[in-house]
Amino acid sequence: MVFLAAAAAQFGRDLDFDLDRVASIVEAAKRAGAGLLVLPDGTLGGYLEDLRGQPGPDELPPALDADDPVFERLAELAGDLVLCLGYRERVGALTYNAAVCLSGAGVHGRHRKVHLAPGERESYASGERFAAFDTPIGRLGMLIDYDKTFPEAARALAADGAILLACLSAWPTSLTDPARRLVKDRQARLFDLYDCARAAENQVVLVSANQTGRSGALTFLGNAKVVGPGGDIRARTWSKAGLAVAEVDLAAEVARSRRVLHHLAELRPAAYHPEPVVDPAGEPAVTQADEPAGAEPEVAEPVVVEP
Repeated sequence: MVFLAAAAAQFGRDLDFDLDRVASIVEAAKRAGAGLLVLPDGTLGGYLEDLRGQPGPDELPPALDADDPVFERLAELAGDLVLCLGYRERVGALTYNAAVCLSGAGVHGRHRKVHLAPGERESYASGERFAAFDTPIGRLGMLIDYDKTFPEAARALAADGAILLACLSAWPTSLTDPARRLVKDRQARLFDLYDCARAAENQVVLVSANQTGRSGALTFLGNAKVVGPGGDIRARTWSKAGLAVAEVDLAAEVARSRRVLHHLAELRPAAYHPEPVVDPAGEPAVTQADEPAGAEPEVAEPVVVEP
């Protein structure tokens, strides 16, 4: 059994502030007995301030090399805790929206965001692969916010042996169709829908972190959560800052969920269309439902983290 923790918290351009906040959340996760803590996209340096138009160089998060000394500091801070967090990575002339998974034993794995939202394409290069890796608590794969919109991304990680998905997000409320209440917001509904669907269709455990608060024109919706392999939400923060913590027997629960219906073993790749459908303009067809969110399930109360 292991306690899994997902954080909803605000991070910005001030790296010293961000590191202090990481230390505070790590301490809270350790007090809760967590073996894994997933922090949001943009934990180090924050996220973009708008998804419309091209930001100036001074408006972007600070870019860090993969071997920046800050990661040694974070590994020491994590100790026995497995810690996933997001940052902007610099590789030569390119920068990526990136995530790292580490502990006191060192770096276990990295991921560069593959699927870039329209407002990110002017600021980041796209990653090229999804790969799972081993950690002290089990084989894990990472997704960065828009990645989880695409079923193939999570499926690639599950097919690579991941029984645990860490989803790091800076997911805002709707810019085009804002709702007066967060529970009615289209993007809030999709955020929860993707978390539950990716867990259920791959029969894995999913730990989803998100930013809170505001950054420029963006208002982040929180809703960090832990989702079981049946798509059931075990713990969540709603829109508040804090920790969603749930105790899970990873290997046993994943094995039990696959005992009769084993989705990965029952795939029929030859039957699937090899190319995505495109609209007449030649762009990938995208549709987003705009239905109100349904009734919310009873889940564990979040752990409040003081800033």
